Amino acid sequence: MTIRLSNLSAGYDRRPAVHHISGAFPAGSMTAIVGPNGGGKSTLLKALAGFVPLMSGGIDFNGIGPGEIAYLPQQFEIDRTFPISVLDVVLLGHWPRTGALGRVGKECREEALKALAQVDMESFAERPIASLSTGQWQRVLFARLTLQKARLILLDEPFAAIDGRTTHDLLHVLEQWQKAGATVICVMHDFQLVRDHFPQTLVLARELIAWGPTKEAMTDANLAKASALAAQWVEDAHLCAVDDRNAA
Repeated sequence: MTIRLSNLSAGYDRRPAVHHISGAFPAGSMTAIVGPNGGGKSTLLKALAGFVPLMSGGIDFNGIGPGEIAYLPQQFEIDRTFPISVLDVVLLGHWPRTGALGRVGKECREEALKALAQVDMESFAERPIASLSTGQWQRVLFARLTLQKARLILLDEPFAAIDGRTTHDLLHVLEQWQKAGATVICVMHDFQLVRDHFPQTLVLARELIAWGPTKEAMTDANLAKASALAAQWVEDAHLCAVDDRNAA
């Protein structure tokens, strides 16, 4: 189902990080969100995940429920000090279906091990997560996402600070999710990866610069416009006047 944004503004303490965004993510599409630092990319992703309240406008998920949305934050936002094994982390991907009290049986464990094998991490199943490298940890998180079987997958800089081989392998996993029918949205900084692997791109600099096929949206002119807007930002700008007629 197509996910539509209508005049969406979102932010914190009535200070918008993204302003009046309208557009649509077609069902089964793969879209990169790019733009300057501080441009609201992560805020938009968190608004889609339900973690940041909307200040105006709305999101029509077209029947996709909260339990069908998977969200992967940036690595620095995840605490890896908890003493838990790799397999236990991946088993958490069953949570949307089993709940807190659901039974995790042999079939669930076999699915988890299969997901780990898909990211070349099956031999690490019993290791503590604190022992993993950055790239290994990201492979484990992708395995968990695979088990969630979400219809909407949101990833915030999933390829940051990982090696080329891991990036290549995880891009393949991401493309498999899309082929299975999921709508995939990624915040990205590597423009070449976007051009090579993402058919759709949203260029954002707190306001919408362009949104559409990557070749049309990610032009030098649009990227220059986004950078120029970033140079004009005033961090203590006035509070947003929310139009109640557009509030979700």
